[in-house]
Amino acid sequence: MAVLARFVFAVAVVFSTYNPEGVSYYHWLQQGGGSTPLKAFVGVVLLIAWVFLLNTARKTLGPLGLILSAAFFGTLIWLILAFTQVSAHGSRAITYIVGAALAGILSIGLSWARTRQKVTGQVDVD
Repeated sequence: MAVLARFVFAVAVVFSTYNPEGVSYYHWLQQGGGSTPLKAFVGVVLLIAWVFLLNTARKTLGPLGLILSAAFFGTLIWLILAFTQVSAHGSRAITYIVGAALAGILSIGLSWARTRQKVTGQVDVD
């Protein structure tokens, strides 16, 4: 259940930053209206979330783990495109698939330390 919560958190960060529906922080900034305190605050909150997710994934997975995670999700995307009716030219579907894959990598980064601790009994201390 905790792994699912971490995945939901990563999905929320990824798709609130950008999504193809036009309801994201990126699109909000593109609407104009100048810089407002609310836009700045939401931007800082998203930046904190991204730094937390990326830093945690980098520390827990390491370079090899990040490469393997990216390879796993990259080949999964390739598999989805090869065996479904999803077109590689349809940017909307591709954006969702890539966003979900990125959230998957980030949530694995959040969950890996706990999973490794449970499997091996080792505790990492920084």
